[in-house]
Amino acid sequence: MKRLYIIVEGQTEQEFVKDLIAPYFSNLGFYDVRPFLIRTSRTGRGGFVNYLHLKNDITRLLKQETEIIITTLVDFFRMPTNIPKYDECIDNNTNIFDKVLCLEKSIEDDISDSRFIPYIQLHEFEAVLFSTNNGFECYYEAEIYSQTQSIIEKYENPELINDRPETAPSKRLMKIIPSYNKVVDGNIIAMEVGFDAITEKCLRFRNWINQITTKLQE
Repeated sequence: MKRLYIIVEGQTEQEFVKDLIAPYFSNLGFYDVRPFLIRTSRTGRGGFVNYLHLKNDITRLLKQETEIIITTLVDFFRMPTNIPKYDECIDNNTNIFDKVLCLEKSIEDDISDSRFIPYIQLHEFEAVLFSTNNGFECYYEAEIYSQTQSIIEKYENPELINDRPETAPSKRLMKIIPSYNKVVDGNIIAMEVGFDAITEKCLRFRNWINQITTKLQE
């Protein structure tokens, strides 16, 4: 049976894979789903600051095993500019979805292996927390969840919450909830939001999950 390896940039995404993505695929009969933090040095793990770190991890895992599907879960927000064709993808596309699709295609072409599916989260992990207000209503008082609800109402697709430094999803949360902790709070909220709600509201995320499912079933 094929295994699914998801290369992530941080502990928040690592826990998200364990708590929500792995159980989803387990229900489909795929039980070996593993997150891998990007290797930044011989001992360092985490952070997406250099495309070569990601590429080295992908190629290493592809060489080590055969019955695997490898994918990524990295943020578009502040991603490294040494991705192949980065300037071309950013400058030649006006639509944000086209920019990210172009970058994914560039990474896919660079790796050139049918067992690999590139995925870039638009704009960052925290976007999925705005799929519903359930998580905020469950853990915070009305003063906070009324503000998150107002953000949710402005965006039909939470992935479109924009990427300006002051208004990125994580920055919005830290402004509303100064004590917000990405790893702990982010995944508690995500679990309350639920995988189904995230795939319903987040178009790119849903397409990614469907791509993985198709590959695993081939």
